[in-house]
Amino acid sequence: MRVLVTGASGTIGTALCDALFSRGDDVVGLTRDPGRARSSNPRVTWHKWEPTLERPDPAAFDGVDGVVNLIGEKVDQRWNEESKQRIMESRRQATHNLVQGIEALEEAKRPKVLVSQSAIGYYGDRGDEELDETSAPGSGFISEVPQAWEQAAHELDNAGVRIVVVRTGLVLDAESGLLKEMLTPFKLGVGGPLAGGKMYFSWIHLDDEVGILLWALDNEQVSGTVNATAPEPVTNKEFSKALGRAVNRPAIAPVPGFVLDLKFGSKFGHVLRGGQRVLPKRTQELGYRFQHPQLDEALADLV
Repeated sequence: MRVLVTGASGTIGTALCDALFSRGDDVVGLTRDPGRARSSNPRVTWHKWEPTLERPDPAAFDGVDGVVNLIGEKVDQRWNEESKQRIMESRRQATHNLVQGIEALEEAKRPKVLVSQSAIGYYGDRGDEELDETSAPGSGFISEVPQAWEQAAHELDNAGVRIVVVRTGLVLDAESGLLKEMLTPFKLGVGGPLAGGKMYFSWIHLDDEVGILLWALDNEQVSGTVNATAPEPVTNKEFSKALGRAVNRPAIAPVPGFVLDLKFGSKFGHVLRGGQRVLPKRTQELGYRFQHPQLDEALADLV
Protein backbone atom coordinates (compact mmCIF):
# COMPACT_ATOMS: atom_id res chain seq x y z
CA MET A 1 0.00 0.00 0.00
CA ARG A 2 1.19 3.52 -0.76
CA VAL A 3 -0.08 6.09 1.75
CA LEU A 4 0.16 9.88 1.63
CA VAL A 5 0.34 11.46 5.11
CA THR A 6 -0.05 15.13 5.96
CA GLY A 7 1.39 16.13 9.32
CA ALA A 8 3.82 13.24 8.92
CA SER A 9 6.50 14.86 11.08
CA GLY A 10 4.26 15.35 14.13
CA THR A 11 3.96 12.93 17.06
CA ILE A 12 1.06 10.96 15.60
CA GLY A 13 2.35 11.28 12.04
CA THR A 14 5.80 9.98 12.91
CA ALA A 15 4.34 7.01 14.80
CA LEU A 16 1.96 6.29 11.92
CA CYS A 17 4.80 6.39 9.36
CA ASP A 18 6.83 3.97 11.48
CA ALA A 19 3.85 1.60 11.66
CA LEU A 20 3.29 1.80 7.91
CA PHE A 21 6.95 1.07 7.19
CA SER A 22 6.97 -1.84 9.64
CA ARG A 23 4.28 -3.59 7.64
CA GLY A 24 5.96 -2.89 4.29
CA ASP A 25 4.00 0.10 3.02
CA ASP A 26 5.38 3.11 1.13
CA VAL A 27 4.84 6.58 2.60
CA VAL A 28 4.58 9.95 0.89
CA GLY A 29 4.77 13.07 3.05
CA LEU A 30 3.79 16.69 2.40
CA THR A 31 5.86 19.39 4.08
CA ARG A 32 6.86 23.04 3.81
CA ASP A 33 10.55 22.06 4.05
CA PRO A 34 11.39 18.78 2.28
CA GLY A 35 15.11 19.06 3.04
CA ARG A 36 14.59 19.30 6.78
CA ALA A 37 11.90 16.61 6.74
CA ARG A 38 14.12 14.29 4.71
CA SER A 39 16.94 14.60 7.23
CA SER A 40 14.62 13.57 10.07
CA ASN A 41 12.89 10.74 8.21
CA PRO A 42 14.65 9.76 4.96
CA ARG A 43 12.41 6.77 4.31
CA VAL A 44 9.46 9.05 3.49
CA THR A 45 9.12 10.41 -0.06
CA TRP A 46 8.66 14.12 0.65
CA HIS A 47 6.90 16.72 -1.52
CA LYS A 48 6.83 20.44 -0.85
CA TRP A 49 3.44 21.90 0.09
CA GLU A 50 2.27 25.21 1.54
CA PRO A 51 -0.95 23.84 3.01
CA THR A 52 -2.99 27.03 3.44
CA LEU A 53 -1.89 28.52 0.11
CA GLU A 54 -2.06 25.80 -2.54
CA ARG A 55 -3.15 22.35 -3.60
CA PRO A 56 -0.53 19.60 -3.28
CA ASP A 57 1.56 18.75 -6.31
CA PRO A 58 -0.43 16.18 -8.35
CA ALA A 59 2.75 14.09 -8.56
CA ALA A 60 2.49 13.50 -4.79
CA PHE A 61 -0.59 11.34 -5.43
CA ASP A 62 1.08 9.05 -7.99
CA GLY A 63 0.24 5.47 -7.03
CA VAL A 64 -1.28 6.53 -3.70
CA ASP A 65 -3.94 4.14 -2.35
CA GLY A 66 -4.94 6.12 0.73
CA VAL A 67 -4.47 9.52 2.40
CA VAL A 68 -4.23 10.22 6.13
CA ASN A 69 -4.77 13.89 6.91
CA LEU A 70 -3.20 14.91 10.24
CA ILE A 71 -2.53 18.54 9.36
CA GLY A 72 -3.01 21.26 11.96
CA GLU A 73 -1.14 23.74 14.14
CA LYS A 74 -0.96 22.85 17.83
CA VAL A 75 -3.92 24.03 19.91
CA ASP A 76 -2.11 24.15 23.28
CA GLN A 77 -0.74 27.68 23.01
CA ARG A 78 -1.77 31.17 24.04
CA TRP A 79 -4.86 32.15 22.11
CA ASN A 80 -5.30 35.54 20.48
CA GLU A 81 -6.99 36.50 17.23
CA GLU A 82 -3.85 35.75 15.21
CA SER A 83 -3.14 32.35 16.77
CA LYS A 84 -6.81 31.35 16.56
CA GLN A 85 -6.82 32.14 12.85
CA ARG A 86 -3.70 30.03 12.33
CA ILE A 87 -5.23 27.14 14.28
CA MET A 88 -8.42 27.31 12.21
CA GLU A 89 -6.90 27.80 8.76
CA SER A 90 -4.19 25.17 9.28
CA ARG A 91 -7.09 22.72 9.43
CA ARG A 92 -9.95 24.18 7.40
CA GLN A 93 -8.08 25.73 4.50
CA ALA A 94 -5.34 23.11 4.41
CA THR A 95 -7.89 20.28 4.29
CA HIS A 96 -9.89 22.15 1.65
CA ASN A 97 -6.75 22.48 -0.50
CA LEU A 98 -5.92 18.80 0.02
CA VAL A 99 -9.44 17.77 -1.01
CA GLN A 100 -9.33 20.05 -4.05
CA GLY A 101 -6.07 18.39 -5.05
CA ILE A 102 -7.68 14.95 -4.86
CA GLU A 103 -10.78 16.06 -6.76
CA ALA A 104 -8.64 17.49 -9.56
CA LEU A 105 -7.15 14.06 -10.27
CA GLU A 106 -8.60 11.76 -12.88
CA GLU A 107 -11.10 9.51 -11.12
CA ALA A 108 -9.02 6.39 -11.77
CA LYS A 109 -5.99 8.03 -10.14
CA ARG A 110 -7.72 9.19 -6.96
CA PRO A 111 -6.88 7.44 -3.68
CA LYS A 112 -9.53 5.02 -2.51
CA VAL A 113 -9.79 6.42 1.03
CA LEU A 114 -9.25 9.64 2.97
CA VAL A 115 -8.81 9.27 6.73
CA SER A 116 -9.06 12.79 8.11
CA GLN A 117 -8.35 13.63 11.70
CA SER A 118 -10.66 15.74 13.82
CA ALA A 119 -10.89 16.25 17.59
CA ILE A 120 -13.34 15.57 20.38
CA GLY A 121 -13.42 19.30 21.00
CA TYR A 122 -16.21 18.98 18.41
CA TYR A 123 -18.54 18.16 21.32
CA GLY A 124 -17.62 21.28 23.32
CA ASP A 125 -17.50 21.39 27.12
CA ARG A 126 -20.28 18.99 28.16
CA GLY A 127 -19.46 18.15 31.78
CA ASP A 128 -20.23 14.54 32.68
CA GLU A 129 -22.67 13.96 29.79
CA GLU A 130 -21.85 10.74 27.94
CA LEU A 131 -21.11 11.48 24.30
CA ASP A 132 -20.66 9.30 21.23
CA GLU A 133 -20.37 9.78 17.48
CA THR A 134 -24.06 10.64 17.17
CA SER A 135 -23.95 13.47 19.73
CA ALA A 136 -24.55 17.03 18.58
CA PRO A 137 -21.66 19.50 18.29
CA GLY A 138 -20.92 21.94 21.06
CA SER A 139 -20.23 25.66 20.95
CA GLY A 140 -17.27 27.99 21.17
CA PHE A 141 -14.01 28.08 19.22
CA ILE A 142 -12.84 24.69 20.52
CA SER A 143 -15.89 23.16 18.79
CA GLU A 144 -15.94 25.42 15.74
CA VAL A 145 -12.46 24.29 14.64
CA PRO A 146 -13.20 20.54 14.31
CA GLN A 147 -16.59 21.28 12.78
CA ALA A 148 -14.90 23.31 10.02
CA TRP A 149 -12.16 20.68 9.72
CA GLU A 150 -14.72 17.94 9.14
CA GLN A 151 -16.78 20.00 6.71
CA ALA A 152 -13.68 20.53 4.58
CA ALA A 153 -13.02 16.77 4.48
CA HIS A 154 -16.62 16.09 3.48
CA GLU A 155 -16.22 18.29 0.41
CA LEU A 156 -14.93 15.02 -1.07
CA ASP A 157 -18.21 13.18 -0.46
CA ASN A 158 -19.17 12.92 -4.13
CA ALA A 159 -15.75 12.08 -5.54
CA GLY A 160 -15.91 8.30 -5.17
CA VAL A 161 -13.50 8.28 -2.21
CA ARG A 162 -14.30 6.53 1.08
CA ILE A 163 -14.08 9.08 3.92
CA VAL A 164 -13.38 8.36 7.58
CA VAL A 165 -13.31 11.21 10.11
CA VAL A 166 -11.42 10.31 13.29
CA ARG A 167 -12.31 12.46 16.32
CA THR A 168 -9.24 12.12 18.49
CA GLY A 169 -9.07 12.59 22.25
CA LEU A 170 -6.12 13.26 24.55
CA VAL A 171 -3.30 11.21 23.02
CA LEU A 172 -1.00 9.77 25.69
CA ASP A 173 2.69 9.72 24.81
CA ALA A 174 5.54 10.10 27.29
CA GLU A 175 7.59 12.15 24.81
CA SER A 176 5.00 14.79 23.90
CA GLY A 177 1.78 16.52 24.84
CA LEU A 178 0.09 16.80 28.21
CA LEU A 179 1.51 13.57 29.61
CA LYS A 180 5.05 14.80 29.01
CA GLU A 181 4.18 18.08 30.78
CA MET A 182 2.74 16.19 33.75
CA LEU A 183 5.44 13.57 34.17
CA THR A 184 8.15 15.76 35.71
CA PRO A 185 6.09 17.20 38.60
CA PHE A 186 4.50 13.80 39.24
CA LYS A 187 7.89 12.08 39.39
CA LEU A 188 8.98 14.75 41.87
CA GLY A 189 5.92 14.02 44.02
CA VAL A 190 4.32 17.42 43.46
CA GLY A 191 1.69 16.42 40.88
CA GLY A 192 -2.04 16.51 41.34
CA PRO A 193 -5.41 17.37 39.79
CA LEU A 194 -5.78 20.41 37.56
CA ALA A 195 -8.25 23.15 38.55
CA GLY A 196 -10.24 20.90 40.87
CA GLY A 197 -9.98 17.77 38.72
CA LYS A 198 -13.68 17.41 37.91
CA MET A 199 -13.33 17.72 34.13
CA TYR A 200 -13.30 14.53 32.07
CA PHE A 201 -10.23 13.31 30.21
CA SER A 202 -11.15 11.22 27.19
CA TRP A 203 -7.73 9.72 26.59
CA ILE A 204 -6.16 7.29 24.13
CA HIS A 205 -2.78 5.55 24.06
CA LEU A 206 -0.66 6.56 21.06
CA ASP A 207 -0.60 2.90 19.96
CA ASP A 208 -4.40 2.89 19.69
CA GLU A 209 -4.50 6.25 17.93
CA VAL A 210 -2.20 4.81 15.27
CA GLY A 211 -4.11 1.53 15.37
CA ILE A 212 -7.41 3.25 14.60
CA LEU A 213 -5.88 5.21 11.71
CA LEU A 214 -4.51 1.99 10.18
CA TRP A 215 -7.79 0.17 10.79
CA ALA A 216 -9.70 2.98 9.09
CA LEU A 217 -7.30 2.88 6.14
CA ASP A 218 -7.56 -0.85 5.65
CA ASN A 219 -11.22 -1.69 6.22
CA GLU A 220 -13.66 -0.85 3.47
CA GLN A 221 -16.64 -1.20 5.80
CA VAL A 222 -15.38 1.70 7.94
CA SER A 223 -16.66 5.11 6.85
CA GLY A 224 -18.14 8.20 8.43
CA THR A 225 -17.18 9.37 11.92
CA VAL A 226 -15.41 7.31 14.59
CA ASN A 227 -14.13 8.42 17.99
CA ALA A 228 -10.49 7.72 18.87
CA THR A 229 -10.82 7.57 22.65
CA ALA A 230 -10.40 4.68 25.06
CA PRO A 231 -13.62 2.99 26.25
CA GLU A 232 -13.30 4.34 29.81
CA PRO A 233 -12.88 8.12 30.05
CA VAL A 234 -11.92 9.37 33.52
CA THR A 235 -11.97 12.64 35.41
CA ASN A 236 -8.76 14.59 35.74
CA LYS A 237 -8.70 13.65 39.42
CA GLU A 238 -8.88 9.95 38.55
CA PHE A 239 -6.26 10.42 35.84
CA SER A 240 -3.94 12.11 38.35
CA LYS A 241 -4.30 9.25 40.83
CA ALA A 242 -3.54 6.72 38.08
CA LEU A 243 -0.46 8.66 36.97
CA GLY A 244 0.71 8.80 40.59
CA ARG A 245 0.38 5.02 40.78
CA ALA A 246 2.30 4.63 37.52
CA VAL A 247 5.30 6.61 38.81
CA ASN A 248 4.91 5.39 42.41
CA ARG A 249 4.45 8.90 43.81
CA PRO A 250 1.59 10.68 45.61
CA ALA A 251 -0.77 12.76 43.51
CA ILE A 252 -2.18 15.13 46.09
CA ALA A 253 -0.75 18.54 45.12
CA PRO A 254 -3.58 20.30 43.25
CA VAL A 255 -2.76 22.74 40.46
CA PRO A 256 -4.95 25.87 40.76
CA GLY A 257 -6.74 27.11 37.68
CA PHE A 258 -4.79 30.36 37.60
CA VAL A 259 -1.60 28.38 36.88
CA LEU A 260 -3.19 27.25 33.60
CA ASP A 261 -3.96 30.88 32.80
CA LEU A 262 -0.37 31.90 33.52
CA LYS A 263 0.99 29.20 31.20
CA PHE A 264 -1.52 29.34 28.36
CA GLY A 265 -3.42 32.61 28.82
CA SER A 266 -6.98 32.96 30.06
CA LYS A 267 -8.68 31.85 26.82
CA PHE A 268 -7.04 28.46 26.42
CA GLY A 269 -6.74 28.15 30.21
CA HIS A 270 -10.53 28.32 30.34
CA VAL A 271 -10.78 25.54 27.74
CA LEU A 272 -8.52 23.32 29.87
CA ARG A 273 -10.99 23.63 32.73
CA GLY A 274 -13.62 21.93 30.57
CA GLY A 275 -13.79 18.48 29.07
CA GLN A 276 -15.76 15.81 27.28
CA ARG A 277 -16.82 12.34 28.39
CA VAL A 278 -16.51 10.63 25.03
CA LEU A 279 -17.17 6.97 24.24
CA PRO A 280 -15.91 5.16 21.10
CA LYS A 281 -19.29 3.52 20.53
CA ARG A 282 -19.24 3.34 16.75
CA THR A 283 -15.51 2.54 16.68
CA GLN A 284 -16.16 -0.60 18.72
CA GLU A 285 -19.36 -1.50 16.89
CA LEU A 286 -17.40 -1.49 13.62
CA GLY A 287 -14.88 -3.90 15.11
CA TYR A 288 -11.85 -2.03 16.42
CA ARG A 289 -10.29 -3.78 19.42
CA PHE A 290 -8.28 -1.55 21.75
CA GLN A 291 -4.73 -2.53 22.67
CA HIS A 292 -4.82 -0.38 25.83
CA PRO A 293 -8.42 -0.01 27.06
CA GLN A 294 -7.51 0.42 30.75
CA LEU A 295 -5.81 3.59 32.01
CA ASP A 296 -3.57 1.96 34.63
CA GLU A 297 -2.15 -0.49 32.09
CA ALA A 298 -1.77 2.24 29.45
CA LEU A 299 0.16 4.53 31.79
CA ALA A 300 2.32 1.66 33.04
CA ASP A 301 3.19 0.85 29.43
CA LEU A 302 4.10 4.48 28.70
CA VAL A 303 6.05 5.48 31.81
